[in-house]
Amino acid sequence: MLWSTAGLALAGEAGHVVFTTGQAQVAHRPAAQDMAVQEGDDLTTGADGYVYVKTIDNGFLILRPNTIAKIVAYSIDAKDPSKTRVKFELTQGVAREISGQGVKAARQNFRFNTPVAAIGVRGTDFTVYTDQQTTRVAVLSGGVVMSGFDANCSAAGTGPCEGREARELFAGQAGLLLQVERGKPVPQLLQNPALLPDQAEKPRGDEPVAKQAAQATQATPMAQVNLDPQRSDDSLKNVKPVNGQKPDQPGGDPGTVVTPPPVIIVDTPQPPAPQEIFWGRWQAIAGRPAQPGRIGDADTDTTYYAPYAIARLKNSALVLPKEGTAAFKLMSSEAIMTNQLGDRPATVEAGQLNMDFGKKTFTTALVVTAASDRADVIGNGVITDKGMLYDSLGSDTTIRGYLGGPKAEQAGYVFKNGANPGIVVSGVTLWSR
Repeated sequence: MLWSTAGLALAGEAGHVVFTTGQAQVAHRPAAQDMAVQEGDDLTTGADGYVYVKTIDNGFLILRPNTIAKIVAYSIDAKDPSKTRVKFELTQGVAREISGQGVKAARQNFRFNTPVAAIGVRGTDFTVYTDQQTTRVAVLSGGVVMSGFDANCSAAGTGPCEGREARELFAGQAGLLLQVERGKPVPQLLQNPALLPDQAEKPRGDEPVAKQAAQATQATPMAQVNLDPQRSDDSLKNVKPVNGQKPDQPGGDPGTVVTPPPVIIVDTPQPPAPQEIFWGRWQAIAGRPAQPGRIGDADTDTTYYAPYAIARLKNSALVLPKEGTAAFKLMSSEAIMTNQLGDRPATVEAGQLNMDFGKKTFTTALVVTAASDRADVIGNGVITDKGMLYDSLGSDTTIRGYLGGPKAEQAGYVFKNGANPGIVVSGVTLWSR
């Protein structure tokens, strides 16, 4: 209850500084350990500056060198999360935000603005790089929803922008990031490790380790600062040198801070699970012959939706998660576009599929093209207890599909969409994560 008490008793206080080094300021004053940080405070760092702020709900805001940020609002109401308001602004540089309990309970009231984009959270640990023209975000844990500013998403907003132009990104996809450029409100999904925020400004070795790295191997002894959001005893006051290390004493600090060696993360790749989901073309269409594949086999359950069908092994190893979210990558697809020209082969150029296992829902978006014609396919639906995917009542897109694999790491669905004027598209997709 400590965080809820602090949130109610200290309405104007956002948190306090737990670490600072180099050139750094809070509210135009030199940053110092244990300094209170208030709503409305500006935070800046110089070329060698770092500031770690622990928020009143046990979250963190970390600023790396050459960064300008502001805590616009940080009001936590643990008894009535609908009254919680949290808003950050990052003008330039690199920042990392780790959501505290108050934010996780009121994600709809959280906003992280940059000069060109709005970022919301799904219970999250993420890093952001920005200048005046471009913003890039990478996710370490949980997920984010991102949109560029336009008529449907203003900088004055207090929650996430979740219109048609918004895009989501979830953790677990190495090298992936979302990027927004000024004047282009739809984020781009990029796989380019060189553009990650960590490449713009490197993290210190004592930054908190993301949840995904909980099983990491630590190669050398270190005086690691405890920055676990679930604990409140993470003061740096009692940190001592390890193995004869000399304290780091920036700016004449009396020697209470040590610089630990980096943590080495050992990532042991796991072999992919055997394929459990298959598709087939059970009718000839647009010059493509029937190609049933494994659909209709005695060992598969099959759902037909002309001209395609989707099948899953009857002995699927699926264990459906009871909570959490996941983003899937499009692995293969085929589509047909029908308009005044008749049936034509089409291409699925881009796709997103996101699952919320706690709510048992999914959302998906596809870009389907044939020559100069384009159709945007947007769908959403429910996940049954047996891992089947069905579109929601009122959705513009008919969807039938399955989840598969021991950890629900496979997905596939057939779809049909007529929401684009004069165009009907149908097709099939296979996904993995």
